[in-house]
Amino acid sequence: MTTSTALLLADLAGVAVFAASGASAAVAKRLDLFGVVFVGFVAALGGGIVRDLVIDEVPPLAFADWRYAVTAAVTAGAVFWLHPQLARLRTTVLVLDAAGLGLFTVTGTLKALDAQVPPVGAGLIGMLTAIGGGLGRDLLTGEIPVVLRREIYALAALVGSIVVVALHHLGHTGPMPLTAAAALVFGVRLVALRRRWSAPVATLRPPRTGLPGPPPE
Repeated sequence: MTTSTALLLADLAGVAVFAASGASAAVAKRLDLFGVVFVGFVAALGGGIVRDLVIDEVPPLAFADWRYAVTAAVTAGAVFWLHPQLARLRTTVLVLDAAGLGLFTVTGTLKALDAQVPPVGAGLIGMLTAIGGGLGRDLLTGEIPVVLRREIYALAALVGSIVVVALHHLGHTGPMPLTAAAALVFGVRLVALRRRWSAPVATLRPPRTGLPGPPPE
């Protein structure tokens, strides 16, 4: 299997799992069929659209290659019809989201590197690719985006993109090293959820009560 074929398969796998994640979140919010498919589409392809626009690849693959849109729509539709068989939707959403995070981190970083983006920029683009779909999903379903909360989410993607940049620099761009990088992001995200790891949060002082007394005479 060539690197380009592996990259395409990983990209489509990421589309499918993020579409399932978005559709599951939409089903939990009791949206109709169109709403479920639309949220799944945004969750699956939002990050990729941002990536392609940033690296000046127009039109974005989400619109130029029918396989992306069809994969997202079919997966979201399948989740809508099969959701009674999906027990504990929240757990399903979190696991699928973690898988999509890992896959999109790898493909987004690699595409940025292939577009001759410098390493630091490629790492940031990889992170944006990974978190963009989840950000759109949460906004559409009325949730505070995961990336803005305490959870280890964007940080996991950033670590994964750094690993991909390092592997690319060392010449390790085959399917196995890249799969390991995606698995690293997936594992970090799930362990962070299980152990309730979180990023630091600013501590707010309680408001002062009462008014100052009169000045001394």
